[in-house]
Amino acid sequence: MRLRYSALPFSARRSGARRIATLLTTLALSLPFVQAQAQAQADDRAMRDALEAARNQQWEGVDFGAIEAHPLAGYVEYHRLRSRLPQLEPRQVLGFIDRHADSPLGEWLRGQAIAQYGHAGRYDSLLAVADGEPAGTARQCYYYTAKLGSDPATAAEGGLGLWMVGRSQPDACDTLFGTLRSQGVIGEPQIWERKMLAWQAGESGLASFLGRQLGSRWEGARAAMEQLGGDFAAVTRVPACLGPECRASGPLFAAAMHGFTRADTEAALEAWRKIAPHLPIEREHRAGIERDLIFYSLVRDIRHNRGWVDQSLAERSDADLLELRVRAALGERDWRGVLEWLSRMEPDTRDDTRWHYWAGRAQEQLGDDTRAREAYARAAEGRSFFGFAAADRLGQPYALNLERNGFDESFRDQVAGWPAVQRTEALLRINEPGLAASEWYGAVERATAREARALADYAQRRGWHAKLVQTTITGRMWDALEWRFPEAYREHFLHWGRMTGVDPYLLMGIARRESAYNPEAVSPAGARGLMQVMPGTATQLARQLGISDPGPYGVLDPELNIRLGSTYIRDMLDRYRGNRIAAAAAYNAGPGRVDRWLADAPEEFDLFVESIPFRETRLYVQAVLSYRAIFESLANGGDSQGVSMLSPTEKTVRYDRSLLARN
Repeated sequence: MRLRYSALPFSARRSGARRIATLLTTLALSLPFVQAQAQAQADDRAMRDALEAARNQQWEGVDFGAIEAHPLAGYVEYHRLRSRLPQLEPRQVLGFIDRHADSPLGEWLRGQAIAQYGHAGRYDSLLAVADGEPAGTARQCYYYTAKLGSDPATAAEGGLGLWMVGRSQPDACDTLFGTLRSQGVIGEPQIWERKMLAWQAGESGLASFLGRQLGSRWEGARAAMEQLGGDFAAVTRVPACLGPECRASGPLFAAAMHGFTRADTEAALEAWRKIAPHLPIEREHRAGIERDLIFYSLVRDIRHNRGWVDQSLAERSDADLLELRVRAALGERDWRGVLEWLSRMEPDTRDDTRWHYWAGRAQEQLGDDTRAREAYARAAEGRSFFGFAAADRLGQPYALNLERNGFDESFRDQVAGWPAVQRTEALLRINEPGLAASEWYGAVERATAREARALADYAQRRGWHAKLVQTTITGRMWDALEWRFPEAYREHFLHWGRMTGVDPYLLMGIARRESAYNPEAVSPAGARGLMQVMPGTATQLARQLGISDPGPYGVLDPELNIRLGSTYIRDMLDRYRGNRIAAAAAYNAGPGRVDRWLADAPEEFDLFVESIPFRETRLYVQAVLSYRAIFESLANGGDSQGVSMLSPTEKTVRYDRSLLARN
């Protein structure tokens, strides 16, 4: 039966009328918003189509009228101007750079102009747009070629720097090198030196090519090189003076000793001590040879070389070599040696949390508790693995040095309207994440400290976890911990930590170190996603869990990636009796290596960490464990009271093969 409106009671009719009126009002108010949204989407579609056409130089497909007010219109103009190079006049390039000084676009066009002008030989135009030495070898070669006429000294210096490498350089360098050769700046000594660099780098083709450019006066040096190529030990038998005025000796002996030292460090040092006093070579070559010998002697722990190493090292202030010597002393429990070699470091190097900690450990082992506590107190000021370890020894909370930031809504509205923010948002809308990242990080680099923090605040509110972390790095916001260690994917970490029995803060620390919370991160080795799971490992873990193989792209799914990573670290924890230091090392370097390290390890946790031979893994373990303590502290409102980086067992257990659950 059809019910007529008039048949309804008056109260119902009035209520219905009120609802209709409310609906009409709502529609009327929302219509402008809906229309604006539709227009914005249409503008973005027009921009996306225009940018694609511009990239393909299909200018008939660009509706300039539809995009002239769009925040990304400069991207189309960039491609238009780029397509007109090298005929484009420098003033037009410079005008574009000025108009887009707050965007990467300006410098991109400058780089393109330098390359195109250089290739076309328009050197005056190149210098007109250049702003100092450009990035990239080819552009640098064009730049110094352009300088040959107006500033020959600078051209010669820059050209020699580009020449002295042991690999082939791009064709863009041919004119520069040819001119410098005709001027005598690059002569036979420079050709020989580059030949030796190529030989050392294994670039036999380049080495042969360069050798053909040398005259008969270098025949003896060539013969010595051939002799050494078959037997590095022949360094004691070839003539000390090679080439005209002995100019071949330094580069030849430097290259030969480099190969000899890598092949047999002990024999190389024995040979060097025989020939060094008689070699007429430059100081830089002698220093390079001896640095190699010290480095490999320490890395390979060649005790027979130690006396010479210590004597030679005492005359240097090389921070890397002194670090290796301190680590060697730690491995030998030579606590007085630790203090002695630390004292030889430059003050700026020595004033580091890590070295204050080891100074404290050495003083403690030598029975000087007062100095030990002083050193630990200095170390405990740092927010790092060794800073937290020092705080544990003193029984005090960790020094987080937490910086808090806040902005009012009015200022936040202004930030949302900043051109760089608008361009970033627009690029994300048209699916250009790479360009969006360039815009964003360029804006952070140019920003003042307050502006950079405003951008970080914006990234946090937008949920851009990976951008937020990278923003703090680009902006050097080291104390902004709530931004550096955001609550990204927290529910997934808590859930899979609970399901696997793994400390969720450890999972967060691993993900933060592995990918900086970029769910699409792919390493050069092929590791993928938040927790950087290898596809092969993902296949094995999926089989273990009884789920489908995710394949190389499915493993990028954040929740699945966390599930797989959690399962793998659980297996490593089971392997090492729950020890997170060993498990974290295995997550990075593989359990086979960690098993071997434990077989030779010092027994205490800090000495084990410092003894890890791979620098990447050594720093990885320190980062993951300190990050987990930071995550737990942030979950406690930024208070580290009661937070412990390591368990009592992890601090006291013997770090040897007894950690293995299966011997």
